Amino acid sequence: MFRKLYFSLLGLLFSCSLWAQNAEIRGFVYEGETSEPAIYTSVYLKGTTYGAQTNLDGFFSISKVPAGAYTLLITSVGYDSIIMPLNLKAGDLITKKIFLKKSAIQMKELNISAEKEEQKTDVRISVNKITPKEIRQIPTIGGEPDLAQYLQVLPGVIFSGDQGGQLYIRGGTPIQNKMLMDGMIIYNPFHSIGLYSVFDADIIRAADVYTGGFNAEYGDRISSIMDITTRDGNKKRVAGKVGVNTFTAKALVEGPLKKEKENEEGSSSFLFTAKNSYLDKTSKSLYSNLDSAGLPYSFTDIYGKVSFNSSSGSKFNLFGFNFVDNVDYTEATNLHWSSNGFGSNFLLVPSGSSVLIDGNFAYSGYKINLKEPDGRDRFSEIRGFNTALNFSYFLGKDELKYGIELLGFKTDYKFTNNYGSSNDQTENTTELAAFLKYKKIAGKFVIEPGIRYNYYSSLSESSFEPRLGLKYNLADRIRLKAAGGFYSQNLLSASSDRDVVNLFYGFLSGSDELPDQFNGKEVTTKLQKAKHAIIGVEIDLTNRLSLNVEGYYKDFNQLENINRDKIYEDDAQHSEKPDYLKQDYIIENGKARGVDFLLKYDYKKLYVWAVYSLGEVKRFDGIRTYEPSFDRRHNVNLIVSYKFGKDDVWQANVRWNYGSAFPFTQTQGFYEQLTFPEGTGSNVNNQNGNLGIIFGELNKGRLSDFHRLDLSLQRSFKLSKNSVLEVVAGATNVYDRDNIFYVNRITNVRVYQLPFIWSFGVNLTF
Repeated sequence: MFRKLYFSLLGLLFSCSLWAQNAEIRGFVYEGETSEPAIYTSVYLKGTTYGAQTNLDGFFSISKVPAGAYTLLITSVGYDSIIMPLNLKAGDLITKKIFLKKSAIQMKELNISAEKEEQKTDVRISVNKITPKEIRQIPTIGGEPDLAQYLQVLPGVIFSGDQGGQLYIRGGTPIQNKMLMDGMIIYNPFHSIGLYSVFDADIIRAADVYTGGFNAEYGDRISSIMDITTRDGNKKRVAGKVGVNTFTAKALVEGPLKKEKENEEGSSSFLFTAKNSYLDKTSKSLYSNLDSAGLPYSFTDIYGKVSFNSSSGSKFNLFGFNFVDNVDYTEATNLHWSSNGFGSNFLLVPSGSSVLIDGNFAYSGYKINLKEPDGRDRFSEIRGFNTALNFSYFLGKDELKYGIELLGFKTDYKFTNNYGSSNDQTENTTELAAFLKYKKIAGKFVIEPGIRYNYYSSLSESSFEPRLGLKYNLADRIRLKAAGGFYSQNLLSASSDRDVVNLFYGFLSGSDELPDQFNGKEVTTKLQKAKHAIIGVEIDLTNRLSLNVEGYYKDFNQLENINRDKIYEDDAQHSEKPDYLKQDYIIENGKARGVDFLLKYDYKKLYVWAVYSLGEVKRFDGIRTYEPSFDRRHNVNLIVSYKFGKDDVWQANVRWNYGSAFPFTQTQGFYEQLTFPEGTGSNVNNQNGNLGIIFGELNKGRLSDFHRLDLSLQRSFKLSKNSVLEVVAGATNVYDRDNIFYVNRITNVRVYQLPFIWSFGVNLTF
């Protein structure tokens, strides 16, 4: 009944929107110097309420416009406004390709209303839209801005540490976060040294981070989505950037294969970037405050892209990457992972239809090897493809989008636990999904229902997932919003959520060998599932100062975890043993709840970003309720960025972060652990056992609080029209706080996060 009612409502909304026979103006707006899409540019019909903001492709659509004479106005800060007279007839479908020119007069006081209008016409709950401008407004640790450093300051995001750290988003673990790059799945986006992601900041056009409540176009994860769009190469001239600093070196080159010219057929371009870290070498020679091992992290990232563009705005991209990461703690831990892939995506603008079609095909893989200090090895590999096809209709201020997605992957995993019990898994699976969502603007309301259907072949299960987003414009400066939905996923982590410190980040396909019962109830599904509920309010305190408050609740009603307590094999010989001592996987559930406050000020030379997050995460494994190792109750991030000097050639950035203590399991004592190598015939009188640890209650202890101050200062020198030299100096952990990383349970030696480290770098853009 619910399904019929849901689709009937969507059909009614869609059909009502198609009744009127009016005109439509659509097109693309580009930056004149590079022919890159001019994203978030205001396009509207002067003197009317008809308008739009360009998306990440520079595309805009103004539909359901009555016939008549109009003036099309395109405005963007730093560019000359464009005025175009239009004479529209009923049924017209006009496509424009518009190039912006930089303004000779910098209109810094100009207030662009497109973003304000989007806030009123989009739900925009639990989503952070990131552009290169924002990434460059935090301290550039190591002399190079990076997405990983910016993600750490977002509301609801908890970062577990500089060394082997991962992002935990509103109670979700890293495996529950989906990372997309131009539609391709990236299985591990972060290097073992937590200051860097695999993405060069100079290739990012924009990144959307959904911390919960995301609508139906995204699926296969139960916590969050990170969707990154890379830019095309310069279509007008050969350009590039080279940089070197105390942590890394990089090179980027881009240019046209066929130059973009106005009113001519098509263009094509290329972009190539490479980045290499030598921190394992420089840390030993430049930073005397580190121990003799230095920072044993190194990585290499390579990315390339070729873009083909038609005169109508349709485009086709080919891209590929190879990312490599190494960690070598002498006589302790040796880790290596690699990630590679290739893919394509396209955008099609049919000449005789108002539909916009986009899609992608990609193949990517990830492999990780870890040698434990005691000689045990861990191995995990995942390889697979994903492809999607989407259709978008712009119906006045309303929008309809639907699509299909297909993915397949193979996982391979090998692990031996402390008790000598092995766990191997090799699995092939495919997943099929279809979605539909509709955005309806009705007076002060914005209503965005959606529905997603997922089928998981390896588990022979399907999941029907309704989603809903709402916004109510209470007043011109106050907007109420809410979102919620049902979510599912197949993948689980090859490391336990209970591990406090874990450099190993691998993947497993969801198992069909789960316990028959959990907490006294029959287990009816093999999927991991969650429900989200989010409410919030946006307040424009002034034209430049805004406050966003969101409360969230995530019910992880079924989770899977590797059973670290397994001792016996699950066979007839041990049939009387309890499940939690013999099964490879256990079932858990959990709750995450909290509230995030974001205060943002952006005007002229000053940018301020202040975040406070209050959260609580609980897990239940059928025996006990516990707080997972990433349960940080209080988290504060304060960023201040200020430009000064003639033509704003100087920029100073400051970030201060405070986090309350993480939970951990305390050590109660030690004992001699005898292995009985010859079974009952073993002679314990002449055998030396291993050192066994008696653990306290799970995660009942708390480490010390975390806080750190980072600074950077940069100076730009304009060498010519297209050449700029940038000098950057920075420091992390300025007051040298001893932030705990972990404590060796046997030796009681404390290992800390990064100490005070200075950095210096030079970048040349040409």
